[in-house]
Amino acid sequence: MKLYTNNRQALTRFAWLSVAAAIFTIALKGVAYILTGSVGLLSDALESIVNLAGALMALAMLTIAARPADEDHAYGHSKAEYFSSGVEGMLILVAALGIAVTAIPRLFTPKPLEQVGLGLAVSVAASFINLFVSIVLSKAGKKYHSITLEADAQHLMTDVWTSVGVLFGVGAVALTGWERLDPIVAILVAGNIVWSGVRIVRKSAFGLMDTALSMEEQEKIQKVLEPYIKNGVQYHALRTRQSGARQFVSLHVLVPGMWTVQKSHQLLESIEADIRNALSGVIVFTHLESLDDPASWEDINLDRNEDSSNKDKK
Repeated sequence: MKLYTNNRQALTRFAWLSVAAAIFTIALKGVAYILTGSVGLLSDALESIVNLAGALMALAMLTIAARPADEDHAYGHSKAEYFSSGVEGMLILVAALGIAVTAIPRLFTPKPLEQVGLGLAVSVAASFINLFVSIVLSKAGKKYHSITLEADAQHLMTDVWTSVGVLFGVGAVALTGWERLDPIVAILVAGNIVWSGVRIVRKSAFGLMDTALSMEEQEKIQKVLEPYIKNGVQYHALRTRQSGARQFVSLHVLVPGMWTVQKSHQLLESIEADIRNALSGVIVFTHLESLDDPASWEDINLDRNEDSSNKDKK
């Protein structure tokens, strides 16, 4: 548990990197907007402000998630990460609304752009910063199973593609002289941001609902159990769930009734160790039952209350 806590606390350094990048890119994109007067570049700067808010939220939630389990939170605090990703998704949607409100009036009253070359150069520099930080956060998020870092990385990558679209739009305005193209690009950017925000919120909601582990991970568990089944051991009521960076697995293991407590306990220890080796950082709960006891087969369903209800009806 101490090793896990230390690993989670180390993740805050990635959040600090995101905060620093957001502050720097806000400054750069703000300068680009001031130089050009482009509403597209303004929309890009507004999204970076959302990046900063999301990074600060990520920092706070990662700090909470790193706390060890206590009497009030026996399963730890890892679900705090879902609040971060959910809030960041909502902030993205707010940014999209702000961009649309700013861009729509420009469709009717377009304005000429100024110092386009210098403004674009500044914006390109900001985009490369976001691209670098996004790659770093994405790798860390996958390595440490952090939905917060993954959401932040996805948000920053969305910002990069947003910047690419804005740069294309502003460049096209400079080449064609069609000033309405600038707010049109900004509105398209807002639509892309909405899609990104919805995906992040959706993933966060699934996490809060204790979604089961992926099929790939469940197959790894079943492969671990296959050798034991060949030796006459059975199992049922296998349950899995993802809680932030933590993964939980529980199952009932059925052994011959003549086995001693010592032998049965050693078997459970072996099964739990094998599952932990297959899935790094997973918490495993096993429940021992006898193959010879009819009551052992009354809790196959996910909810044992269902078994009791059906039994009462009979």
